[in-house]
Amino acid sequence: MPTGRGNPRGGRQQDSTRINGLITTDPIRLIDEEGNQIGVVPLREALRRAEVAELDLVEISPNAEPPVCKILDYGKYRFQQQKKASEARKNQVTVTVKEITMRPRTEEHDYQVKLKKMREFLAKGDKLKVTIRFRGRELAHQEMGMEMMARIEQDLADIGKVDQRPRIEGRNMGMMLSPLVAKK
Repeated sequence: MPTGRGNPRGGRQQDSTRINGLITTDPIRLIDEEGNQIGVVPLREALRRAEVAELDLVEISPNAEPPVCKILDYGKYRFQQQKKASEARKNQVTVTVKEITMRPRTEEHDYQVKLKKMREFLAKGDKLKVTIRFRGRELAHQEMGMEMMARIEQDLADIGKVDQRPRIEGRNMGMMLSPLVAKK
């Protein structure tokens, strides 16, 4: 009888990998414990070989025709899979979107303060969403917002590039920028 080391009863684990008695397809393509390809064999023969080697029969590629199974230690196999998954998560880059909200008639000093903050965000590698919020009659003067967006684009041209041109969304005008150099 196969060892079923991952689970004493040889039952299903948390993942979808089928082992030992859970493999139902017959025949299978077998790879032994040294990594040598044995070839297409009946399922019963593969289970017997796994039992003799005191290891598990693990379905590696269930979608192949016939499915590929390997004789190995299931505990070690799961550990390797978890290690690969954690390595992939570690190398994954998360993109943060920062938002700066302004008004079309923002004064020069306030503009410079917000511009400095935008430069900091882009320097850190974050994406930036610049929003100009219109109130009341300001909505009739959208060209003021477009002028401000053009000025922002020009002032940040050395550190960022425009991903999404300025566009009106209700009472707001929005533009997306991303840094020229990617986050490390």
